[in-house]
Amino acid sequence: MADTLTPVLTDNWDQERSWTMSAYEERGGYGALEKALGMTPEAVVAEVKDSGLRGRGGAGFPTGMKWGFIPQDNPKPKYLVVNADESEPGTCKDIPLMMASPHTLIEGVIISSFAIRANHAFIYVRGEVLHVVRRLQRAVQEAYLAGHLGKNIHGTGYDLDLVIHAGAGAYICGEETALLDSLEGRRGQPRLRPPFPAVAGLYASPTVINNVESIASVPSIIEHGSGWFSSMGTEKSKGYGIFSLSGHVNRPGQYEAPLGITLRRLIELAGGMREGHELKFWTPGGSSTPLLTDAHLDVPLDFEGIGEAGSMLGTRALQLFDDSTCVVRAVLRWTEFYKHESCGKCTPCREGTWWLVQVLGRLERGEGTEADLDLLLDQCDNIMGRSFCALADGAVAPISSSIEFFRDEYLAHFRNGGCPFDPAASTAFSHQQSATAGANA
Repeated sequence: MADTLTPVLTDNWDQERSWTMSAYEERGGYGALEKALGMTPEAVVAEVKDSGLRGRGGAGFPTGMKWGFIPQDNPKPKYLVVNADESEPGTCKDIPLMMASPHTLIEGVIISSFAIRANHAFIYVRGEVLHVVRRLQRAVQEAYLAGHLGKNIHGTGYDLDLVIHAGAGAYICGEETALLDSLEGRRGQPRLRPPFPAVAGLYASPTVINNVESIASVPSIIEHGSGWFSSMGTEKSKGYGIFSLSGHVNRPGQYEAPLGITLRRLIELAGGMREGHELKFWTPGGSSTPLLTDAHLDVPLDFEGIGEAGSMLGTRALQLFDDSTCVVRAVLRWTEFYKHESCGKCTPCREGTWWLVQVLGRLERGEGTEADLDLLLDQCDNIMGRSFCALADGAVAPISSSIEFFRDEYLAHFRNGGCPFDPAASTAFSHQQSATAGANA
Protein backbone atom coordinates (compact mmCIF):
# COMPACT_ATOMS: atom_id res chain seq x y z
CA MET A 1 0.00 0.00 0.00
CA ALA A 2 1.38 3.38 -0.98
CA ASP A 3 1.49 6.08 1.67
CA THR A 4 2.33 9.13 -0.44
CA LEU A 5 0.12 11.71 -2.10
CA THR A 6 -1.18 10.84 -5.56
CA PRO A 7 -2.49 14.03 -7.19
CA VAL A 8 -4.91 13.13 -9.97
CA LEU A 9 -8.09 15.12 -9.39
CA THR A 10 -6.03 17.82 -7.67
CA ASP A 11 -3.12 17.74 -10.10
CA ASN A 12 -4.08 20.96 -11.93
CA TRP A 13 -5.33 22.97 -8.96
CA ASP A 14 -2.15 25.07 -8.91
CA GLN A 15 -2.36 25.85 -12.63
CA GLU A 16 -3.05 29.47 -13.60
CA ARG A 17 -6.79 29.89 -14.30
CA SER A 18 -7.20 26.13 -13.98
CA TRP A 19 -11.01 26.45 -14.17
CA THR A 20 -10.97 27.53 -17.82
CA MET A 21 -11.34 25.14 -20.73
CA SER A 22 -8.10 26.29 -22.35
CA ALA A 23 -6.12 25.50 -19.19
CA TYR A 24 -7.87 22.14 -18.83
CA GLU A 25 -7.19 21.16 -22.44
CA GLU A 26 -3.51 22.15 -22.10
CA ARG A 27 -3.16 19.16 -19.79
CA GLY A 28 -5.01 16.77 -22.07
CA GLY A 29 -8.51 17.57 -20.93
CA TYR A 30 -11.38 16.02 -22.94
CA GLY A 31 -8.98 13.44 -24.39
CA ALA A 32 -10.69 10.78 -22.31
CA LEU A 33 -14.04 11.86 -23.77
CA GLU A 34 -12.73 11.34 -27.30
CA LYS A 35 -11.52 7.88 -26.30
CA ALA A 36 -14.81 6.97 -24.60
CA LEU A 37 -16.89 8.02 -27.61
CA GLY A 38 -14.86 5.57 -29.66
CA MET A 39 -15.93 2.76 -27.33
CA THR A 40 -19.34 1.19 -26.85
CA PRO A 41 -21.38 2.24 -23.80
CA GLU A 42 -21.08 -1.34 -22.51
CA ALA A 43 -17.29 -1.15 -22.77
CA VAL A 44 -17.21 2.10 -20.77
CA VAL A 45 -19.35 0.54 -18.03
CA ALA A 46 -17.11 -2.54 -17.99
CA GLU A 47 -13.98 -0.38 -17.67
CA VAL A 48 -15.41 1.44 -14.65
CA LYS A 49 -16.53 -1.88 -13.13
CA ASP A 50 -13.08 -3.40 -13.62
CA SER A 51 -11.41 -0.39 -12.01
CA GLY A 52 -13.12 -1.11 -8.69
CA LEU A 53 -14.24 2.52 -8.30
CA ARG A 54 -16.57 2.79 -5.32
CA GLY A 55 -18.86 5.73 -4.61
CA ARG A 56 -16.97 8.67 -3.12
CA GLY A 57 -20.04 10.21 -1.53
CA GLY A 58 -20.13 8.09 1.61
CA ALA A 59 -21.78 4.72 0.98
CA GLY A 60 -18.96 3.26 -1.09
CA PHE A 61 -21.22 1.32 -3.49
CA PRO A 62 -19.41 0.12 -6.67
CA THR A 63 -20.00 2.78 -9.31
CA GLY A 64 -19.91 0.52 -12.36
CA MET A 65 -22.36 -1.88 -10.75
CA LYS A 66 -24.71 1.01 -10.05
CA TRP A 67 -24.61 1.97 -13.72
CA GLY A 68 -25.35 -1.63 -14.66
CA PHE A 69 -28.66 -1.53 -12.76
CA ILE A 70 -30.16 0.84 -15.34
CA PRO A 71 -32.71 -1.20 -17.38
CA GLN A 72 -31.84 -0.43 -20.98
CA ASP A 73 -35.07 -2.04 -22.23
CA ASN A 74 -37.08 0.63 -20.40
CA PRO A 75 -38.54 3.02 -23.04
CA LYS A 76 -38.41 6.00 -20.67
CA PRO A 77 -35.49 8.45 -20.87
CA LYS A 78 -32.43 7.80 -18.71
CA TYR A 79 -30.96 10.48 -16.44
CA LEU A 80 -27.64 11.10 -14.72
CA VAL A 81 -27.78 13.23 -11.58
CA VAL A 82 -24.60 14.42 -9.87
CA ASN A 83 -25.00 14.99 -6.15
CA ALA A 84 -23.02 18.16 -5.46
CA ASP A 85 -25.05 19.08 -2.36
CA GLU A 86 -22.00 18.89 -0.12
CA SER A 87 -23.55 19.51 3.29
CA GLU A 88 -21.90 17.08 5.70
CA PRO A 89 -20.20 19.01 8.52
CA GLY A 90 -16.45 18.81 7.99
CA THR A 91 -16.65 17.81 4.32
CA CYS A 92 -14.96 20.12 1.85
CA LYS A 93 -13.67 18.22 -1.18
CA ASP A 94 -16.31 18.57 -3.90
CA ILE A 95 -16.57 22.36 -3.67
CA PRO A 96 -12.84 23.06 -4.15
CA LEU A 97 -12.78 20.46 -6.96
CA MET A 98 -15.61 22.22 -8.79
CA MET A 99 -14.02 25.63 -8.21
CA ALA A 100 -10.51 24.64 -9.31
CA SER A 101 -11.35 22.27 -12.17
CA PRO A 102 -15.04 22.20 -13.16
CA HIS A 103 -14.21 20.66 -16.54
CA THR A 104 -12.92 17.52 -14.82
CA LEU A 105 -16.45 16.99 -13.52
CA ILE A 106 -18.12 17.98 -16.78
CA GLU A 107 -15.98 15.57 -18.81
CA GLY A 108 -16.87 12.84 -16.31
CA VAL A 109 -20.57 13.71 -16.67
CA ILE A 110 -20.44 13.37 -20.47
CA ILE A 111 -18.61 10.03 -20.37
CA SER A 112 -20.88 8.65 -17.64
CA SER A 113 -24.04 9.80 -19.43
CA PHE A 114 -22.82 8.16 -22.64
CA ALA A 115 -22.19 4.93 -20.73
CA ILE A 116 -25.75 4.70 -19.37
CA ARG A 117 -27.29 6.12 -22.57
CA ALA A 118 -28.64 9.24 -20.88
CA ASN A 119 -29.37 12.34 -22.96
CA HIS A 120 -30.06 14.62 -19.99
CA ALA A 121 -27.81 15.19 -16.97
CA PHE A 122 -28.08 17.41 -13.90
CA ILE A 123 -25.55 18.70 -11.39
CA TYR A 124 -27.42 19.51 -8.17
CA VAL A 125 -25.33 22.07 -6.27
CA ARG A 126 -25.80 23.36 -2.75
CA GLY A 127 -27.51 26.73 -3.18
CA GLU A 128 -25.35 28.68 -0.70
CA VAL A 129 -22.20 28.23 -2.79
CA LEU A 130 -23.21 30.71 -5.47
CA HIS A 131 -19.60 31.13 -6.60
CA VAL A 132 -19.50 27.41 -7.46
CA VAL A 133 -22.81 27.59 -9.32
CA ARG A 134 -21.53 30.46 -11.46
CA ARG A 135 -18.23 28.74 -12.19
CA LEU A 136 -20.00 25.54 -13.26
CA GLN A 137 -22.44 27.49 -15.43
CA ARG A 138 -19.57 29.20 -17.24
CA ALA A 139 -17.74 25.89 -17.69
CA VAL A 140 -20.89 24.28 -19.11
CA GLN A 141 -21.23 27.20 -21.52
CA GLU A 142 -17.64 26.65 -22.67
CA ALA A 143 -18.33 22.94 -23.16
CA TYR A 144 -21.39 23.70 -25.32
CA LEU A 145 -19.42 26.19 -27.44
CA ALA A 146 -16.65 23.62 -27.96
CA GLY A 147 -19.10 20.94 -29.05
CA HIS A 148 -18.57 18.70 -26.01
CA LEU A 149 -22.24 19.16 -25.07
CA GLY A 150 -25.37 19.55 -27.14
CA LYS A 151 -26.33 17.83 -30.38
CA ASN A 152 -24.16 15.32 -32.25
CA ILE A 153 -21.21 15.48 -29.86
CA HIS A 154 -17.91 15.12 -31.76
CA GLY A 155 -19.87 13.93 -34.78
CA THR A 156 -20.91 10.68 -33.12
CA GLY A 157 -24.65 11.29 -33.16
CA TYR A 158 -24.78 11.31 -29.36
CA ASP A 159 -26.77 14.17 -27.77
CA LEU A 160 -26.48 15.41 -24.20
CA ASP A 161 -27.86 18.42 -22.34
CA LEU A 162 -26.42 19.34 -18.94
CA VAL A 163 -28.25 21.53 -16.40
CA ILE A 164 -26.73 23.14 -13.29
CA HIS A 165 -29.44 23.20 -10.61
CA ALA A 166 -29.02 25.15 -7.36
CA GLY A 167 -30.73 23.70 -4.29
CA ALA A 168 -32.21 25.68 -1.43
CA GLY A 169 -29.75 24.73 1.27
CA ALA A 170 -31.38 21.73 2.97
CA TYR A 171 -28.98 19.13 4.36
CA ILE A 172 -31.55 16.41 3.71
CA CYS A 173 -31.16 16.97 -0.05
CA GLY A 174 -27.80 15.24 0.19
CA GLU A 175 -29.89 12.06 0.50
CA GLU A 176 -30.35 10.93 -3.08
CA THR A 177 -34.12 10.47 -3.16
CA ALA A 178 -34.75 13.74 -1.31
CA LEU A 179 -32.49 15.34 -3.91
CA LEU A 180 -34.71 13.93 -6.67
CA ASP A 181 -37.84 15.34 -5.06
CA SER A 182 -36.16 18.74 -4.79
CA LEU A 183 -35.00 18.55 -8.40
CA GLU A 184 -38.60 17.90 -9.44
CA GLY A 185 -39.73 21.05 -7.62
CA ARG A 186 -41.10 19.46 -4.46
CA ARG A 187 -40.02 19.72 -0.84
CA GLY A 188 -36.89 17.64 -0.32
CA GLN A 189 -37.88 14.54 1.62
CA PRO A 190 -36.58 10.97 1.29
CA ARG A 191 -38.68 8.49 -0.66
CA LEU A 192 -39.73 5.04 0.43
CA ARG A 193 -37.79 2.37 -1.47
CA PRO A 194 -38.43 0.28 -3.53
CA PRO A 195 -38.76 1.42 -6.24
CA PHE A 196 -35.11 2.40 -6.40
CA PRO A 197 -33.87 5.32 -8.50
CA ALA A 198 -32.30 2.98 -11.06
CA VAL A 199 -35.84 1.88 -11.98
CA ALA A 200 -37.99 4.90 -11.06
CA GLY A 201 -35.88 7.93 -10.18
CA LEU A 202 -36.10 11.40 -11.65
CA TYR A 203 -39.52 11.90 -13.27
CA ALA A 204 -40.21 8.19 -12.53
CA SER A 205 -37.52 7.24 -15.05
CA PRO A 206 -34.29 5.19 -14.71
CA THR A 207 -31.73 7.39 -12.95
CA VAL A 208 -28.12 7.10 -11.80
CA ILE A 209 -27.11 9.35 -8.88
CA ASN A 210 -23.39 9.72 -8.17
CA ASN A 211 -21.22 11.99 -6.07
CA VAL A 212 -19.04 14.68 -7.65
CA GLU A 213 -15.77 12.90 -6.90
CA SER A 214 -17.08 9.58 -8.26
CA ILE A 215 -17.96 11.13 -11.63
CA ALA A 216 -14.81 13.27 -11.71
CA SER A 217 -12.71 10.09 -11.35
CA VAL A 218 -14.15 8.56 -14.53
CA PRO A 219 -12.03 10.48 -17.11
CA SER A 220 -8.76 9.33 -15.53
CA ILE A 221 -9.99 5.72 -15.50
CA ILE A 222 -10.88 5.86 -19.19
CA GLU A 223 -7.65 7.65 -20.06
CA HIS A 224 -5.24 5.41 -18.13
CA GLY A 225 -7.22 2.18 -17.89
CA SER A 226 -8.86 0.22 -15.10
CA GLY A 227 -5.58 -1.52 -14.21
CA TRP A 228 -3.88 1.79 -13.50
CA PHE A 229 -6.67 2.87 -11.15
CA SER A 230 -6.94 -0.45 -9.35
CA SER A 231 -3.16 -0.54 -8.78
CA MET A 232 -3.69 2.14 -6.11
CA GLY A 233 -5.51 1.72 -2.83
CA THR A 234 -6.18 -1.58 -1.10
CA GLU A 235 -7.55 -4.93 -2.19
CA LYS A 236 -11.22 -4.01 -1.78
CA SER A 237 -10.98 -0.21 -1.78
CA LYS A 238 -9.31 0.72 -5.04
CA GLY A 239 -7.93 4.01 -6.24
CA TYR A 240 -7.33 7.41 -4.74
CA GLY A 241 -9.50 9.89 -2.88
CA ILE A 242 -9.49 13.43 -1.53
CA PHE A 243 -9.18 13.55 2.26
CA SER A 244 -10.44 16.77 3.90
CA LEU A 245 -8.36 17.54 6.98
CA SER A 246 -9.77 20.22 9.26
CA GLY A 247 -9.51 21.18 12.89
CA HIS A 248 -6.41 21.27 15.06
CA VAL A 249 -3.71 20.50 12.50
CA ASN A 250 -1.08 22.96 11.35
CA ARG A 251 -1.94 22.73 7.65
CA PRO A 252 -5.63 21.88 7.16
CA GLY A 253 -6.72 21.28 3.57
CA GLN A 254 -7.32 18.69 0.86
CA TYR A 255 -4.91 15.76 0.61
CA GLU A 256 -5.36 13.37 -2.31
CA ALA A 257 -3.94 9.96 -1.51
CA PRO A 258 -4.58 6.26 -2.14
CA LEU A 259 -7.32 4.70 -0.05
CA GLY A 260 -5.70 2.84 2.81
CA ILE A 261 -3.38 5.63 3.91
CA THR A 262 -3.40 6.11 7.70
CA LEU A 263 -4.38 9.18 9.68
CA ARG A 264 -0.92 9.18 11.25
CA ARG A 265 0.61 9.65 7.80
CA LEU A 266 -1.89 12.35 6.84
CA ILE A 267 -1.19 14.27 10.06
CA GLU A 268 2.52 14.16 9.21
CA LEU A 269 1.76 15.56 5.76
CA ALA A 270 -0.39 18.26 7.40
CA GLY A 271 2.48 19.41 9.62
CA GLY A 272 1.31 17.65 12.77
CA MET A 273 -1.12 18.67 15.46
CA ARG A 274 -0.88 22.22 16.77
CA GLU A 275 2.03 22.77 19.09
CA GLY A 276 1.63 21.67 22.69
CA HIS A 277 -1.43 19.51 22.04
CA GLU A 278 -2.22 15.92 21.14
CA LEU A 279 -5.00 14.29 19.16
CA LYS A 280 -8.02 13.44 21.29
CA PHE A 281 -10.75 12.32 18.87
CA TRP A 282 -11.56 12.54 15.16
CA THR A 283 -14.21 11.74 12.59
CA PRO A 284 -13.28 9.57 9.59
CA GLY A 285 -16.22 10.60 7.41
CA GLY A 286 -17.84 13.72 8.79
CA SER A 287 -19.93 14.26 11.90
CA SER A 288 -22.43 11.53 11.00
CA THR A 289 -19.84 8.78 11.50
CA PRO A 290 -18.87 7.29 14.88
CA LEU A 291 -15.92 9.01 16.54
CA LEU A 292 -12.50 7.41 16.73
CA THR A 293 -9.59 8.26 19.04
CA ASP A 294 -5.78 8.43 19.01
CA ALA A 295 -5.81 4.64 19.39
CA HIS A 296 -6.94 4.44 15.75
CA LEU A 297 -4.13 6.46 14.18
CA ASP A 298 -2.83 3.48 12.22
CA VAL A 299 -6.15 2.13 10.96
CA PRO A 300 -6.15 2.04 7.12
CA LEU A 301 -8.44 4.73 5.77
CA ASP A 302 -10.43 2.47 3.49
CA PHE A 303 -13.99 1.14 3.65
CA GLU A 304 -13.02 -2.13 5.32
CA GLY A 305 -10.43 -0.82 7.78
CA ILE A 306 -12.63 1.93 9.16
CA GLY A 307 -15.61 -0.45 9.23
CA GLU A 308 -13.67 -2.93 11.35
CA ALA A 309 -12.75 -0.10 13.72
CA GLY A 310 -16.46 0.53 14.28
CA SER A 311 -16.98 3.60 12.12
CA MET A 312 -17.52 4.53 8.44
CA LEU A 313 -15.17 6.06 5.88
CA GLY A 314 -18.04 8.23 4.62
CA THR A 315 -16.93 11.36 2.78
CA ARG A 316 -13.39 11.23 4.21
CA ALA A 317 -14.06 14.40 6.19
CA LEU A 318 -11.35 14.08 8.81
CA GLN A 319 -12.15 16.51 11.61
CA LEU A 320 -9.34 16.43 14.17
CA PHE A 321 -9.83 17.61 17.75
CA ASP A 322 -7.02 17.98 20.27
CA ASP A 323 -6.99 17.62 24.04
CA SER A 324 -8.36 21.14 24.59
CA THR A 325 -11.76 20.16 23.17
CA CYS A 326 -14.80 19.14 25.20
CA VAL A 327 -16.23 16.09 23.47
CA VAL A 328 -19.66 16.62 25.06
CA ARG A 329 -19.92 20.15 23.72
CA ALA A 330 -18.77 19.08 20.25
CA VAL A 331 -21.34 16.28 20.12
CA LEU A 332 -24.07 18.64 21.33
CA ARG A 333 -23.28 21.11 18.53
CA TRP A 334 -23.51 18.34 15.92
CA THR A 335 -26.77 17.06 17.37
CA GLU A 336 -28.27 20.55 17.28
CA PHE A 337 -27.38 20.63 13.59
CA TYR A 338 -29.18 17.35 12.88
CA LYS A 339 -32.23 18.44 14.87
CA HIS A 340 -32.40 21.62 12.80
CA GLU A 341 -31.88 19.79 9.48
CA SER A 342 -34.37 16.97 10.05
CA CYS A 343 -37.00 17.15 7.30
CA GLY A 344 -39.65 16.03 9.80
CA LYS A 345 -41.06 13.24 7.64
CA CYS A 346 -40.59 10.41 10.14
CA THR A 347 -41.16 10.37 13.89
CA PRO A 348 -37.86 8.77 15.04
CA CYS A 349 -35.87 11.58 13.43
CA ARG A 350 -38.27 14.50 13.96
CA GLU A 351 -38.94 13.77 17.65
CA GLY A 352 -35.80 11.79 18.46
CA THR A 353 -33.27 14.44 17.47
CA TRP A 354 -35.20 17.04 19.53
CA TRP A 355 -35.05 14.86 22.63
CA LEU A 356 -31.38 14.07 22.08
CA VAL A 357 -30.61 17.79 22.20
CA GLN A 358 -32.62 18.24 25.41
CA VAL A 359 -30.78 15.48 27.25
CA LEU A 360 -27.35 16.35 25.84
CA GLY A 361 -27.83 20.00 26.72
CA ARG A 362 -28.68 19.07 30.28
CA LEU A 363 -25.61 16.85 30.51
CA GLU A 364 -23.30 19.51 29.02
CA ARG A 365 -24.48 22.09 31.57
CA GLY A 366 -23.75 19.68 34.38
CA GLU A 367 -27.41 19.47 35.40
CA GLY A 368 -27.92 15.79 34.61
CA THR A 369 -27.15 12.56 36.38
CA GLU A 370 -25.45 9.34 35.40
CA ALA A 371 -28.90 7.90 34.71
CA ASP A 372 -29.23 10.42 31.87
CA LEU A 373 -26.37 8.66 30.10
CA ASP A 374 -28.37 5.44 30.07
CA LEU A 375 -31.43 7.39 28.94
CA LEU A 376 -29.40 8.91 26.11
CA LEU A 377 -28.15 5.51 24.95
CA ASP A 378 -31.67 4.13 25.13
CA GLN A 379 -32.88 6.98 22.92
CA CYS A 380 -30.09 6.24 20.44
CA ASP A 381 -31.10 2.56 20.33
CA ASN A 382 -34.70 3.51 19.61
CA ILE A 383 -33.72 5.89 16.80
CA MET A 384 -31.04 3.85 15.03
CA GLY A 385 -32.33 2.05 11.95
CA ARG A 386 -35.91 3.25 12.34
CA SER A 387 -36.01 6.31 10.09
CA PHE A 388 -36.70 6.82 6.38
CA CYS A 389 -33.08 7.76 5.67
CA ALA A 390 -29.68 7.80 7.35
CA LEU A 391 -29.97 11.28 8.87
CA ALA A 392 -31.18 9.95 12.23
CA ASP A 393 -28.54 7.21 12.22
CA GLY A 394 -25.93 9.88 11.61
CA ALA A 395 -27.25 11.92 14.52
CA VAL A 396 -26.84 9.11 17.04
CA ALA A 397 -23.46 7.86 15.77
CA PRO A 398 -21.26 10.50 17.47
CA ILE A 399 -23.33 10.31 20.66
CA SER A 400 -23.05 6.58 21.25
CA SER A 401 -19.38 6.46 20.21
CA SER A 402 -18.44 9.43 22.40
CA ILE A 403 -20.03 7.79 25.43
CA GLU A 404 -18.16 4.59 24.61
CA PHE A 405 -14.76 6.31 24.54
CA PHE A 406 -15.28 9.30 26.86
CA ARG A 407 -17.79 8.21 29.50
CA ASP A 408 -15.57 9.65 32.22
CA GLU A 409 -15.72 13.07 30.58
CA TYR A 410 -19.52 12.98 30.64
CA LEU A 411 -19.36 12.04 34.33
CA ALA A 412 -16.95 14.91 34.97
CA HIS A 413 -19.66 17.35 33.89
CA PHE A 414 -21.93 16.10 36.69
CA ARG A 415 -19.19 16.28 39.29
CA ASN A 416 -17.97 19.64 38.00
CA GLY A 417 -21.37 21.26 37.84
CA GLY A 418 -20.57 22.17 34.26
CA CYS A 419 -18.01 21.66 31.53
CA PRO A 420 -14.53 20.90 32.95
CA PHE A 421 -13.05 22.71 29.94
CA ASP A 422 -14.90 25.93 30.92
CA PRO A 423 -12.59 27.99 33.22
CA ALA A 424 -15.53 29.55 35.07
CA ALA A 425 -17.11 26.18 35.80
CA SER A 426 -13.76 24.70 36.82
CA THR A 427 -13.15 27.59 39.24
CA ALA A 428 -16.62 27.16 40.75
CA PHE A 429 -15.96 23.46 41.15
CA SER A 430 -12.62 24.16 42.92
CA HIS A 431 -14.33 26.58 45.33
CA GLN A 432 -17.04 23.99 46.00
CA GLN A 433 -14.37 21.34 46.70
CA SER A 434 -12.54 23.70 49.08
CA ALA A 435 -15.72 24.59 50.97
CA THR A 436 -16.59 20.91 51.35
CA ALA A 437 -13.11 20.10 52.61
CA GLY A 438 -13.28 22.97 55.14
CA ALA A 439 -16.67 21.81 56.47
CA ASN A 440 -15.39 18.25 56.88
CA ALA A 441 -12.37 19.51 58.77
